[in-house]
Amino acid sequence: MKLKANDYSPKDIIKILREWTELTQKDFAKSINKRERTVQDYEAGRRRYNIETLMKVAEAHGITITFEKK
Repeated sequence: MKLKANDYSPKDIIKILREWTELTQKDFAKSINKRERTVQDYEAGRRRYNIETLMKVAEAHGITITFEKK
């Protein structure tokens, strides 16, 4: 699967990535060493995540993050 991040809000991106893993918020949070509430806040847009969090998601779930210059 492929995701063009520019087409989504940050809250949608983290939710899409979690859905790709087919995990609940609780299990996804455990997999990246976060609290369930933190993942809920990411997905609701109440809290921002950083590149380190995205890298944890990528490493834990076999996802590749690519940056491309137009």
